[in-house]
Amino acid sequence: MDPIEQVSSREVYRNNWMTVREDGIRRPDGSAGIYGVIDKPQYALIIPLDGDRLQLVEQYRYPLGLRRWEFPQGTAPDLADVQPSELAARELREETGLIAGKLEDLGLLDVAAGMSSQRGRVFLATDLTEGPHQREHEEQDMRTAWFTRAEFEQMVREGEITDAQSIAAYALLLLEASWHQTR
Repeated sequence: MDPIEQVSSREVYRNNWMTVREDGIRRPDGSAGIYGVIDKPQYALIIPLDGDRLQLVEQYRYPLGLRRWEFPQGTAPDLADVQPSELAARELREETGLIAGKLEDLGLLDVAAGMSSQRGRVFLATDLTEGPHQREHEEQDMRTAWFTRAEFEQMVREGEITDAQSIAAYALLLLEASWHQTR
């Protein structure tokens, strides 16, 4: 039995990328409450790795009012449900122009489990071929650059990279690399 029971739900807002709903709930003690939920489709985050280099994208993040470096990531438009590996390959090509000869699933991340239903898969992209990017209109200010792993880690320490999904994805990469070394 779920500790919180949904007793009602109403959609408050919708666009091509997300919906916001307000649910009436009943807690285990019987008391009533409300829960605001942001529903977004699954996303894919891709770590492009070429030897010791990682490719990041930088773009303006409107809610923060800042440009931020992060790994390529995204969802399908129109709230579409796309296979995670297909979404990863598409996002990588779209944002960076890179095509991966190999995509390895590193794991699952939840964006903000206290307010969003969105979950995402992290992929390691290797055997990379460069080509032209195919960015969406909203990504017109995006740029890409290669960074060594040491530079990436320094950028995290200095607060230049603050995207929680990118930092968590890097942790999955480190765990995967550590696991391979112990086998």
